[in-house]
Amino acid sequence: MPTLDLTADPIDLTAALVDIPSVSGDEAVLATALQQALCAQAPHLEVVRSGDAVLARTRLGRERRVLLAGHLDTVPVAGNLPGRREGDLLFGCGTSDMKAGDAVIVHLAATLTRPRHDLTLILYDCEEVEAARNGLGRIERELPEWLSADLAILGEPTNGTVEAGCQGTLRAQVRTQGRRAHSARSWLGDNAVHHAGAVLERLTTYAARQVEIDGCRYREGLQAVRIAGGVAGNVVPDECVVTVNFRFAPDRSAAAAVAHVREVFDGFDLTITDLSPGALPGLSTPAAQEFLAATGATARAKYGWTDVARFAALGIPALNYGPGDPNQAHTREESVDISMITRCASVLTRFLS
Repeated sequence: MPTLDLTADPIDLTAALVDIPSVSGDEAVLATALQQALCAQAPHLEVVRSGDAVLARTRLGRERRVLLAGHLDTVPVAGNLPGRREGDLLFGCGTSDMKAGDAVIVHLAATLTRPRHDLTLILYDCEEVEAARNGLGRIERELPEWLSADLAILGEPTNGTVEAGCQGTLRAQVRTQGRRAHSARSWLGDNAVHHAGAVLERLTTYAARQVEIDGCRYREGLQAVRIAGGVAGNVVPDECVVTVNFRFAPDRSAAAAVAHVREVFDGFDLTITDLSPGALPGLSTPAAQEFLAATGATARAKYGWTDVARFAALGIPALNYGPGDPNQAHTREESVDISMITRCASVLTRFLS
């Protein structure tokens, strides 16, 4: 079993975490190493295990509680382990998404024995795969009291900036129907792929909304992401399916997003296949304002969906803040700027101590 020194420089700790493979569904070794390290090196923390998630918290009776969360899993390794250091960059699978953030979180949890706020640490499994397997969902069902906090900070890669809330996401299939025929006698058929042009025309002329919430500007977008149709090279197709993805601002509820997409494609056969609500930024709360003051940054909208939405659904203001570069996530060349690890650790230490 690998041995981790949680009091080490977060840069070295990041390298150690990266070198323990933890592809989604295979996080047990890393989770056990972290559990053992927290139990041995952080006696001020209550530590429990949930599947391959590790949870820890203080019980100091502080007025506020801050929850620090990060996922342990990575996408499949792409020939980029073990990690390597080149100048100011640390390369390797999971460096940016999000073991640098995990390293900062566990380092702070272990070394800040008397934080100004009570702390909860959630290191969870299966974030990079389908939502039904996400460890946060299991924790919410089985250990809901562990998800109580006045502010949640998710260590997703943000390049050290504060990204508030997140967009919601909806996927739907828009179907057009026709009639099959031999392509040599096409006048006997009705081409469903040709009818899909009307679907694409609505997307081409769609005017995406922009909305400002808590000083953060969220841009919406409705795009075709896949088209499938056709039976064979000599058959007039009788069905075509256009898959669309709607990224919506967090002031829209999931139900409102569905209603909007149905309105856009009124008259077409539409099936919703995936739906996750967004998260409001919640920047007006005292805990969030205090964190922003500690960073000295101006929060910006999060483009994309993250697990802050799960916390927002529980009524917890949630922010994304981590040392990685989101543009590096999931690439063969994934890396993290080590100076960003130091900076994020410093900011969070200032906020919490």
